[in-house]
Amino acid sequence: MGVWGTAISSNDTYADIYGIFFELYNEGLAVKDISRKLIADNQEIIHDRYESNNFWFALSKAQWECKQLDNELLERVKQIINTDADLEIWRQLDADEKEIKKRSVFLSKFLADLQTENPKAKARKKKIILQPAFEKGDCLTFKLANGNYGGAVVLEANKATQCGWNLIATTRINQPIKPTKKDFENTEVLVNRYVNWGNDPNVHLDNDPNVRWYFPVRFKQVAHLFERVDSIDVQIDYESENSMFAFCSDFEILIIQEANQQFKSEETKPRSTTRQTVKELTKKNKWKFW
Repeated sequence: MGVWGTAISSNDTYADIYGIFFELYNEGLAVKDISRKLIADNQEIIHDRYESNNFWFALSKAQWECKQLDNELLERVKQIINTDADLEIWRQLDADEKEIKKRSVFLSKFLADLQTENPKAKARKKKIILQPAFEKGDCLTFKLANGNYGGAVVLEANKATQCGWNLIATTRINQPIKPTKKDFENTEVLVNRYVNWGNDPNVHLDNDPNVRWYFPVRFKQVAHLFERVDSIDVQIDYESENSMFAFCSDFEILIIQEANQQFKSEETKPRSTTRQTVKELTKKNKWKFW
């Protein structure tokens, strides 16, 4: 049982159930339907003597905040608290008397709150759906610190979630004239090898192709630094869920600044031996059978 305090909400079970309740509530589900679903989906917790109280506490609190506290559930919580059943669980878990006294105070206040009518039901939150900053296949250019043009390719624009993720590969384009579509198709992905994190000589970002999912929430601040020059065909579909690529939100730092640092590093140090082409990330393998 993940517990970090004596307060009613200071445990994993309460936090999880309460959180799921309001995720479903904000999606428009009725309180009764949410409650039935949570009970049906969490039978293991409900039948766990050490966890069940926290489940009922979370469900009752959520219902109360929606002004729809079920009387039967309130009676169940009353019995748990008034019979000291919850405090007995804490004793079985070797809590000291100081902690038990604190827990008792929280339980009493919690029950008093439940027995007082909530003046206003909690409003449902509207989902904020973010759109990706770029379209799949976009070829982006930006100015490097050395005055040259750098480049990046958008491998995916995830519009199926609220997050608006873009999967972007920073490339090895580093040239005095603005890159063309052909430049993007034939380039390699930038692989970081420069010394980082306080110039610690023992720490290298070695063999780390610069391909990451970018969250658009702060993109407006740096949008003027990027220019879309063309688009290429990306035949591969990338899913943000369970992805092998890292997630971040700093377009400027992790695209432009890392390119600057890597190219600067290569003035005195060899580049990584790892090679990753843009074609490998955009074109499906064509198998030939004999």
